[in-house]
Amino acid sequence: MKHAHSRKAEFAFRWPAAPLNVVLVSPEIPPNTGNIARLCAATGSRLHLVEPLGFQITDAQLRRAGLDYWDAVDVRVHPSWPACLEALRPDRFFLFSTGSARPYTAVAYRPGDALVFGCETRGLPEALLAAHPAAILGIPIQTQHVRSLNLSSAVAVVVYEALRQLDARI
Repeated sequence: MKHAHSRKAEFAFRWPAAPLNVVLVSPEIPPNTGNIARLCAATGSRLHLVEPLGFQITDAQLRRAGLDYWDAVDVRVHPSWPACLEALRPDRFFLFSTGSARPYTAVAYRPGDALVFGCETRGLPEALLAAHPAAILGIPIQTQHVRSLNLSSAVAVVVYEALRQLDARI
């Protein structure tokens, strides 16, 4: 196995039959997207990138952050949010925003859910949030100290909460 190492622990964990879909709308920082790609490889999640991207998909920083796991990531690039929705056709999607008072733990995630995150500097477009207010979730933070979490940290928090819930129900 290409990525084997000597300290790998096997967990009694049930992965969902349909993978989660991580959607990044206009990501700007290559290392964040690379870290998220590595997370997707580790969790079997699909990665959807919605253009415009703030980097080239061949960017060295993007590749370095994803290490040698790129062959294990199902990456799909979409020219727009409507094109992403058309290709994905998710039963449900959730939009993550610092402006939401509804926590990411308030929903019961399902296999195949789409978890949608905005770019690092602006978040998701206001029009998208306004069109789907019931789908908006947030991660609690102490806003007197910071404006938001790092994008790759936020994605990790949500993906592992969804997987934790799914593992408990399968």
